[in-house]
Amino acid sequence: MTDSKNTKVIPSERKANPWRKILLELGPLMIFFAAFKFGGIFVATGAFMVAMPIAMAAAWHFERHIPVMQKVTFVIVMVMGSLTLYLENATFVYMKPTIINGLFATILTVGLLRGRSYLKVVMEAGFPQLEDKGWMEMTRNWALFFTTMALTNEFVWRIYGEDIWVNFKTFGFLPLTLIFAFAQTPIIMKYQIHEEENSDG
Repeated sequence: MTDSKNTKVIPSERKANPWRKILLELGPLMIFFAAFKFGGIFVATGAFMVAMPIAMAAAWHFERHIPVMQKVTFVIVMVMGSLTLYLENATFVYMKPTIINGLFATILTVGLLRGRSYLKVVMEAGFPQLEDKGWMEMTRNWALFFTTMALTNEFVWRIYGEDIWVNFKTFGFLPLTLIFAFAQTPIIMKYQIHEEENSDG
């Protein structure tokens, strides 16, 4: 009986480490960037497709959890990457961020129209509890952000071409996402439900 209790403690010890999550996000991107510089867009696409499942396996190893959004991203990466390599047409990999961000924006917007926050559904367990109004504001903001990123991706690859697009994909998307996430802190602080309030209720 003691052994079974001990095994239940292990997952709780593997709490999400934000810096490790950032590194796991950066890893495949840096591999993509390096492979592009040495071998071009098709080599970079293949390298990214290999790096993605490795990063997901590492995330599962350390945290015993893979976010829904990462799973969806993985599927789209594999589909669009395979089309890019099979058809030898880089357009598919250029449009991959557009499709991912557009899909997330659409899902969140549909939830808003139905009066629901799908962002709340996919958020990890360690995220602070918020009032419903806070979740709705966060959902609206993220829907707008994903829409903006989808349109930005289309603008960059169509107007500026491959080299600048690769630089933007590698060094632009993640920093902008982190900055935007940090900018949501006032909403989190305003609508966060504290344990003291729950116990008093």
